[in-house]
Amino acid sequence: MTFTDLEFDFHISRKTIPCIVKETCKAIWEVLSPKEMPLPNEEIWLKIAEQFYQVTDFPNCLGAVDGKHIRINCPPSSGSQYFNYKKYFSIVLLGVADANYCFTAIDVGSYGREGDSNILKNSNFGRRLIQQQLDLPSDRPLPLTTEPSLPFVFVGDEAFGLNEHFMRPYPSRNTSGEHRIFNCRLSRARRLVECTFGILSNKWRILHSSMLVLPETAIDIVKSCCVLHNFVRRRDGYMFEDSLTCDMDDVEQVAAVGGRCTGIAVRDSFSAYFSSTGALPWLNKTVQV
Repeated sequence: MTFTDLEFDFHISRKTIPCIVKETCKAIWEVLSPKEMPLPNEEIWLKIAEQFYQVTDFPNCLGAVDGKHIRINCPPSSGSQYFNYKKYFSIVLLGVADANYCFTAIDVGSYGREGDSNILKNSNFGRRLIQQQLDLPSDRPLPLTTEPSLPFVFVGDEAFGLNEHFMRPYPSRNTSGEHRIFNCRLSRARRLVECTFGILSNKWRILHSSMLVLPETAIDIVKSCCVLHNFVRRRDGYMFEDSLTCDMDDVEQVAAVGGRCTGIAVRDSFSAYFSSTGALPWLNKTVQV
């Protein structure tokens, strides 16, 4: 339904409707975000990690991260900032999802031409992660082990950089059997954010088509959709079928600079664990070693 349709249905001026939509979306975000999307403390992070392990068998995991394009109409005098690699105009929704298919944190409004790694680095969540201001739990051993103690991490795809608290897959070329097992386990955890985007877009159908509004208004609409998604998800649950499709396109995988040596060491420790103490026999048989 367009603003023109609303004009005739409700007999409201065409110029007034965008103002009403923008103010309503801002009010929804301001009221619900402190309740439905607060920044977790250490106790909440531990609960998220425990649930992630139960659902995905990936220990010490605090969330799955990904970015999605939100289609918008070509903004006036915008140049090429919003023009993405799929040849349409968009803003980017970067989401951090928990095992309940809810958003822990979001960043909305980056230019469509930007890649996931830069968006995460420049987001409020990414800066807090790098500066260790997220109140993450202290390092602890993985289940059924006593050492070494490993940090709690977030997981994402190849578009993100590797560091101590963020795991990405091993490169697909010349991977060993142990590395392929790690990639499979990481993929099982990362799929939760993909499902979250699917549920979001199928619940709020405005995300299925291009938004005929200015980017500033589109940002308010997307933020309100995300916080309402958490509200509805916790109250009413979800239909599994809604998580199987997602009309929002992935952000282009721009080559990311490798992380610190500690990130490589942490990933290797997880990889060794998944092939030994923390192995899933049914999965390891499927992966050709």
